[in-house]
Amino acid sequence: MTAPSPTLSPTLELACDLIRRPSVTPFDEGCQELMMRRLGALGFKVEHMRIEDVENFWATHGEQDGPVLCFAGHTDVVPTGPLQAWQHAPFAALIDEQGMLCGRGAADMKGSLASMIIAVERFVADHPQHKGSIAFLITSDEEGPAKHGTKAVIERLAARGERLDWCIVGEPSSTSLVGDVVKNGRRGSLGATLTVRGVQGHVAYPHLAKNPIHLVAPALAELAAEHWDDGNAFFPPTSFQVSNLNSGTGATNVIPGELQAIFNFRFSTESTVEGLQQRVNQILDKHGLDYHVEWALSGLPFLTEPGALLDAVAHSIKSVTGRETTPSTSGGTSDGRFIATLGTQVVELGPVNATIHQINERVLASDLEVLTEIYYQTLVKLLA
Repeated sequence: MTAPSPTLSPTLELACDLIRRPSVTPFDEGCQELMMRRLGALGFKVEHMRIEDVENFWATHGEQDGPVLCFAGHTDVVPTGPLQAWQHAPFAALIDEQGMLCGRGAADMKGSLASMIIAVERFVADHPQHKGSIAFLITSDEEGPAKHGTKAVIERLAARGERLDWCIVGEPSSTSLVGDVVKNGRRGSLGATLTVRGVQGHVAYPHLAKNPIHLVAPALAELAAEHWDDGNAFFPPTSFQVSNLNSGTGATNVIPGELQAIFNFRFSTESTVEGLQQRVNQILDKHGLDYHVEWALSGLPFLTEPGALLDAVAHSIKSVTGRETTPSTSGGTSDGRFIATLGTQVVELGPVNATIHQINERVLASDLEVLTEIYYQTLVKLLA
C-alpha cells in the first residue's frame, strides 16, 4: 500500500488532496478554497457565492467577446455508509497495489475536478492568449437537495446576462473505459404524491366502507401499462414507476380510509410536464377516484445534439485513447439540467462509474491522467 507522495502526478496529488477533505453534502470542507486559490493564481476572476448553507463559486478567464467553455462539477460527496465495511478509510486517498485510487469521491467527482484544474493550468500556460473564456461553476449541493447550488448560481448568472456556450460536467460518464460513453443529455424527472381517499371501516362490513387500495389498483395498473411516448433517436420511451405505496392502520381488521402512492416519470423530449399531468388526471378521473396529486418537477429533459462541443469531445477522446465514444442520455439527473436552461451545449465526461456511491469507491489512478489529457485536448480544439 502506498500513500500519496511528491512522486505522484499533479492530477493525482490534487485528487488526493480533495478526497482527504470529508465534504459530505452540503459541506465543502475547504475543497473550493483550494480550487479557487489555484485558479486565482492563473489569473481567473473568482467569485465566491455562498447561498444559504451551500458553498459555490464562479470563475472566469479570458475575453468576454468570444465563446465560453465552462467546466462544472461538485465538491460534495455522498455519506460513506458503515466505516467498518471499507477496505481503506474512505477519506485516506490511498492508491492500492492494483493502481486504484481509493476513497469517497474518487470517481464522483473529485477525480474529475482535479483533472479539470490541471488541464486548465496546462492550457493557460501553453495558450495565455487563448480565444474566448474558460469558466468554472462549482457547487457543494449536487448530492443533496440541489436547490442552493448550481440551480441558484445559474439563476444569478441568467439575471446578469452571462453567456455559457459550452459546458463539460465532470460526472462519471464512462462505463468500462474512460471516454467510452459521454452523456449528451438527460431525461426529465417528474415525481408525484397521489392521495386517494376512501372510507375507513371494519373488514367484516365492507358495504359500510370504501377501500382506497381496491379503488386505486385498477388505475395504477392502467398507469403502469400506459404507453406515454416512443422516445426518439436520443431518448428511450418515457417510463412510469411507482416507488412507494402506503395505506392502512397496521390492524388486520380495518379497511383503510386513505392511500398514498408515490410515483415518478423519467421522460423524454417527446413528452411535456403538462401533457403527462393531464393524462394522469384523465386516467384517475376515469376510475372515479376521490384523489389529490402533488407534483414535484426535479428537472426538464435536455439534449446536446452533434455540434462543436460534442465533436470536440469525441475527437479528443479518439486522439487520446484511440476509441470512439458513444453519446448517451441514460441514467439519472445531474446539474447539467440547470445549465442547459441557458441554451448551453452540455456534455458529461468523467471516469468509470462502476463504484460511484458504493462502499470502497475507487477509480484507476491512470484513468485520471487520461481524463486530464482529454480535457486539455478539448480546450485546444475549442479555444486555442
